Amino acid sequence: MNRPLRVLIGADTYPPDINGAARFTARLAAGLARRGHEVHVVAPSDAGAASSPVQGDGVPAVHRLRSYRVPGQDRFRACLPGPAAAGAQRVLRAVRPDVVHVQSHFQVGRGLLAAASGAGYPTVATNHFMPENMLEHARVPDVLADRVSRWAWRDLARVYANADAVTAPTPRAVELLGARTGLSGHAVSCGIDLSRFGACDAEPGSEPEPTVLFVGRLEREKRVDELIRAFTLVPGPARLEIIGDGTRRAGWSALARDLGQAGRVRFRGAVDDDALAAAYRRCSVFCMPGIAELQSLVTLEAMAAGRPVVAADAVALPHLVHPGRNGLLYGPGDVAGLAAALTALLRDPTARARMGAAGREAAAAHDLDATLDAFEDVYADVRRGSARVRVSRRVAGVV
Repeated sequence: MNRPLRVLIGADTYPPDINGAARFTARLAAGLARRGHEVHVVAPSDAGAASSPVQGDGVPAVHRLRSYRVPGQDRFRACLPGPAAAGAQRVLRAVRPDVVHVQSHFQVGRGLLAAASGAGYPTVATNHFMPENMLEHARVPDVLADRVSRWAWRDLARVYANADAVTAPTPRAVELLGARTGLSGHAVSCGIDLSRFGACDAEPGSEPEPTVLFVGRLEREKRVDELIRAFTLVPGPARLEIIGDGTRRAGWSALARDLGQAGRVRFRGAVDDDALAAAYRRCSVFCMPGIAELQSLVTLEAMAAGRPVVAADAVALPHLVHPGRNGLLYGPGDVAGLAAALTALLRDPTARARMGAAGREAAAAHDLDATLDAFEDVYADVRRGSARVRVSRRVAGVV
């Protein structure tokens, strides 16, 4: 890229929110700023009231829009549609960016993309959305889940059809986006900072009790209840460490007690980055039972830390976990199969070391610098007008 750009990123979730999309957006913004680009982020306020950014060299300027607490969500806030659109348009006029990059099709992303495309700004849209991640928060009855899911994909198609280029984090995520919306896109990994996870002082399993680690939001689509049930079938000594928070924490804590696993299962809640890196280094096996992962940054981080992974054979996880090479896959919902995979690795430190080394090698392809390179290339393409998104005629009737 010949000169630094002024980049405006629209996000409906941003730190201090704790989720994959928020973490990616923060890393993208900070990484682009370190490369000399002038980066602005527009996102919901983390406190409620709107606020103007504090400008600083090499640091993203974050424009906060008025937000409201989402019912049933202690830590998540959202903007109302009309004010979000108006606020995004105000920021767009003030910043006058070279390129606009939205991270969602919800209130902030939707309003910013509509305003930017209408005004002729080059635009990029990245999809982190899976309906499964929304249904429980919206309290959708199971009988309506399929209908609401199809509506949600159609809604995304209508919004992202205005973008000059669309990206998703994995080839599988791009395929899924095309199948559900008719949108074509580019696969660009969310990327991780390998330097934070690459050095492991201890060999996997060097502690007296080998540890299985899960990291993520404690919500239904993560299927941590299946992991807890599987752990009852894993012989000791072993323990399960669960990092993260969410609406299912209390229920899953009660499940562990009811199954007699309270002494073996530890819920640690949300932790800071240093404690998270230490947890990866401390564990023997990482487990991701989620069924709605478009990439799974935490799985990549565990791989970068040299830990073998047991994961559900669902969505994009098979792109990361190759059975026998850097971990094992099991069928979603197969509790006995999950238990067998965990037991096999916990009993075999040689296999863990071999698979962990292979995982670290595979994770190297997802270095954050490569992600930043890729997005700089996408930005250059849309500014030249050579990356206009292609939308099939079946978008309106997508299934």
